[in-house]
Amino acid sequence: MKQFAAGELTRNTGDLFEAATVAPVAITKHRKPRFVVMSMERFQALTAGRGSQVALDVADMPEELGNLLDRGIEEHFRDR
Repeated sequence: MKQFAAGELTRNTGDLFEAATVAPVAITKHRKPRFVVMSMERFQALTAGRGSQVALDVADMPEELGNLLDRGIEEHFRDR
């Protein structure tokens, strides 16, 4: 990820915006990434559907799906 120091933003605003059209850009402060600048299109793609997330209880899962999940977990740890 491309990075710009916070102190350089006023001098390099055009470069920052140009880079952010291609990919998210990190803004650093004291050499540590603190913020991210990205295009509105990328932001909207990342946040689309956030309001439609639903939490479910595993106990409410159909039994056959629960059995499949259990087998998958067992196989995953057995192959380690």
